[in-house]
Formats: sequence, structure tokens, C-alpha cells
Amino acid sequence: MNIRPHRKIKRRKTKKIQVGNVSVGGDSIISVQSMTNTLTTDVKGTINQILELKDVGADIVRVSCPDENSTKCLKEITRQVDVPIVADIHFHHKRALEAAKNGASCLRINPGNIGSKSRVVEIIKAAKDFNCSIRIGVNAGSLDKSLLEKYKEPCPEALVESAMYNIKIMEDNDFFNFKISVKSSDVLLAIKSYEKLSESCDYPLHLGITEAGGLFSGSVKSSIGIGQLLMKGIGDTIRVSLSADPKEEIRAGYEILKSLNIRSRGVQIISCPSCARQAFPVIDTVKILEEKLSHIKTPITLSIIGCVVNGPGEASQTEIGLTGGGQDNNLLYLSGVPHTKVPSASIISKIVELVENKVKEKNS
Repeated sequence: MNIRPHRKIKRRKTKKIQVGNVSVGGDSIISVQSMTNTLTTDVKGTINQILELKDVGADIVRVSCPDENSTKCLKEITRQVDVPIVADIHFHHKRALEAAKNGASCLRINPGNIGSKSRVVEIIKAAKDFNCSIRIGVNAGSLDKSLLEKYKEPCPEALVESAMYNIKIMEDNDFFNFKISVKSSDVLLAIKSYEKLSESCDYPLHLGITEAGGLFSGSVKSSIGIGQLLMKGIGDTIRVSLSADPKEEIRAGYEILKSLNIRSRGVQIISCPSCARQAFPVIDTVKILEEKLSHIKTPITLSIIGCVVNGPGEASQTEIGLTGGGQDNNLLYLSGVPHTKVPSASIISKIVELVENKVKEKNS
């Protein structure tokens, strides 16, 4: 029996680069990123947040480097963590040179504010000297003035022109270990920009809807934008930008990848919205299970359905399933096969037990 059959999306072929010990592009898995919101000069606080992000699944973490004190602190930060660190650089190209020297795995530069071509060439040299990758981070909110004068407003053509200009600088200086983003807070603008860029080059693309908003609205916007691009095979690494705890960005990123059967981590719960037919309180049950199973990292599918309308069908497609039954007669399934009946009062404890046993089985 097939449990949640994997329907593969055909990804476009891109070059493979290295961001520290994580490969991006080519046949690499789509990595999930976030960014710290601590003061980088608070070394202990920044390290703790990086470790928290790694614990919930971050493959790569970005750290802001607004001043020389911040780049100096990278040396200790990168020494104490094993997740690749991207130095976020704006305005001052010397910060990029310092970040490369102090252990950054990638230098994020913004073509709209980094300055002249000669400064980009200096950054490329530092990346070569210290084995860093680079992200060309084009943003609709900070386009170069000359492009705004030419196009009058941010548009896909302007974002892609900025990206292609900087790609040529990289290539002309014999540097190819880079990825690109063309972000906007406008979902449609971002989608069109990435589509146009993907037709113009084969370098790996970092996807994101920038400044997407709060946890709920930002997750919705990001899911639409990032999801549409991923469905078209576009994208090699993603960051969900939220005005929320950075850990929520990682969780949202994985939910997007889970929904498209691209990548899975932890327990994926398929559950009904509940109605008058429910045999147990579905919403409360799912909420409690999400909390009690949040520490699980092994991919597992779990269905929680309140009645027999869709319950058996969903249970047949998940590793563990629960279908509500009348008179406290709920039925648990394992790998789509009826396993045992469970009273409503025991649902939480029984499912947690079954999930933990499945984790042990998978990891043994």
C-alpha cells in the first residue's frame, strides 16, 4: 500500500554551489533559511538563536552585519556553530570583506546599495580568498537609482536587469559560486521577476517574498509566491520573511515544502476542520498533538479525521490515522490498516505513543 505517494515536481536544472557545508542548486535538496533578529554584537544571544533555528530545521542562517563590531563578532559566532552563516551586507562593502575574513560562509550583497562595480570586485576577491559564496540580493524596495529612473517603478525587467548586470561582474571575474534573489513584497511582482530570471540564467535561485508581514498574513503571502514558483520547478533555497519569531519562518518553510511533497520534516498532520459529525473535539486534539509532537524531526504522516466520511480514506494514505466513530468508538489505523479502537479520552496519549514508536522503528 502506498502511504502518501510522492509526486515529484520537475525542477529546472541549475548550477550547484556551496554555502559552507550545504550545497544549493543542482540535485541538492531545497534548503530552508532564516535570519537572526538579535544584535550581532550580542554574541551569546545570537549563537543561542542560531542553535534554536538549527534545532527546528534551519539549513542556513543569515546574520546582519551593519558595522565593524558585528563583523568582528562573526569570528566567535562561526566558531561555535556548525550551520553555515550568511553575512547580510548593505551599504558598506568593507563589511563584506571583514565578514569573509571572520568565517562567513556566504556574503549577501544588495546591488541597490553596495556601490560601484569596483566594490563588488573587491568582495569577489575576498570571497575567493576565504572560500565564501555570494548571494546577489536584488530587492524591489532598494533598486539602484539608475534603474528606477529608467523604468519609473520596480518591475520584473528592472529587477532582472540588476541581477544580470551583477551576474556579468561575477562571471567576468571568474567567480561562479553564487546564487541570486529578486525579491519583492508584491507577490505577483516577485513571481514574474523570478520566472523571467529563471529563463535568463541557470544559477541557483534563493526564493522569498520580502517583508511579507506578520505570522498569519506573511505565511499566506509567502505560500502563494514561493509555492507557485516551486510548482514550476523554480527555486533552490527558500526564506519565509515574517514579522515573527524566526523559528516560525523555518516552520512555515517546511510546511510549504511538505505541501508540495518536496521535503518533509517532523509530523505532517492531515486533519479536518470539524463539524457536527465529529466524534471527538478535532480542533483541540490537533492543537495539543502539534505541541506534544513538535520535537519530532523524523518525517511521519498522521491523519486526524473526526468522522467516517473521509476518515478511512485519509487513514489509508498516512502512516498513522484516526477516524472518529460513534459512541466513543474511534478507530486507529497503522499504515492504512485498522489497528485498534480507542476512547476519546485516550486519543492524545495513544497517538503520541504510536508516533514515538514509529520514530524508533524508522531510526533503528
